[in-house]
Amino acid sequence: MSLDKLNLSLEKEIKKLKKEGRAKIKERVITGYIPPTGKQGPRYVLKGVERKFIRMNSNSYLSLSNHPLLISAADKATKKFGVGPGAVRFIDGTFSLHVELEKKIAEFTGKQSAKIFNSAYTSNCGLALSIGNKKTFWIGDQLNHNSIIRSMRIAGVPSENKAIFRHNDLDDLKRCLDGVNEDMERVVVVFDGIFSMRGDNAPIDRIKEITQSYHSKFKDGVITVVDDSHGIGAYGETGRGTPEFCSASPDIIVGTFGKAFGVNGGFIAASSAVAEAVRQKADTYIYTNPLSVADCAAALKALEICDSNEGKTLLLNLKKRTLQFRRGLESQKLESISGPHPVVPLVVRDTEKTHEMVNNLFEQGVLVVGLTFPVVPKGDETIRFQINAAHTEDDINYVLDLLQKIGK
Repeated sequence: MSLDKLNLSLEKEIKKLKKEGRAKIKERVITGYIPPTGKQGPRYVLKGVERKFIRMNSNSYLSLSNHPLLISAADKATKKFGVGPGAVRFIDGTFSLHVELEKKIAEFTGKQSAKIFNSAYTSNCGLALSIGNKKTFWIGDQLNHNSIIRSMRIAGVPSENKAIFRHNDLDDLKRCLDGVNEDMERVVVVFDGIFSMRGDNAPIDRIKEITQSYHSKFKDGVITVVDDSHGIGAYGETGRGTPEFCSASPDIIVGTFGKAFGVNGGFIAASSAVAEAVRQKADTYIYTNPLSVADCAAALKALEICDSNEGKTLLLNLKKRTLQFRRGLESQKLESISGPHPVVPLVVRDTEKTHEMVNNLFEQGVLVVGLTFPVVPKGDETIRFQINAAHTEDDINYVLDLLQKIGK
């Protein structure tokens, strides 16, 4: 059999994506990492480009990916257990470091128990498969991450069993709750902690207050779920993310080790009963190999650092650099979306201008992400900047100076 016919069809589909402006850009390849020196933060080397780059498009908010203690922990674990688990969790693929990491992340989030996954994406899918049934009604924020939306499809949630409320609009959330069919046994209200394209947060305290008033209406109550992948480790007084910032914790927390903690993997933190249901029912947990012991060891070390004096210093610098950048945008009369998080969007509101600014920044050694029509509606075009703890005051000033020059 030949792929000739399929290839032609796929090529047409890809051309259509390019014509519509929805195709992904060619992937740049990082070939080198240059550690911080003096007043300069880390720099990256790209294949085929002589210039060194500041990454303002990295989720590694605490800049732990190259931390020597994480590298050492991963190396030590690999030498002890090998590079792969050799089996899925329930067929003797569970190592001591898997159990230790689950215990540690449960403690870190203030929950009874936790289960770890290969990513937050598969965590969301696993959760939907574990806590949903034919009598479950799902309510989600309009701007929820693709993994939440996809998880409902994978779990087979019918259209009549779900509703969407306008972004952070609590009156609209009430409307959705009022509209739930009376024969539903449980309601799941799910939302991002930090909306990654905007840097704003879900008001968890107010969401919990509203959902609590509907709890007794349903047999299994109203369950609140946050995907705090961009929040945990990145802000809050001790790096506990959006629940800490809002002084309110939802019933279930989904998160990742792959952003602020600089490693790989995702997790679900909840009650012991939810964790056991995940272990028994989540396809994305049961039928795939777990994280490597190297990832687990590195994640454990990242959590340890986050709770140390060093972690407090990293969080403090991250907060200072974020505030510096936000104030710099304000001083230049550039539009942004307010918030304490290190995701800082520059609202451009023009597709051509956004592309031009992104290209100009690239030419001057700054990597950023531009979001343009039709990925976002016309008039909502933005450039997303992501501050990391290793960025220096000079780094931020350099980027702000570039923006001022580009603007002129």
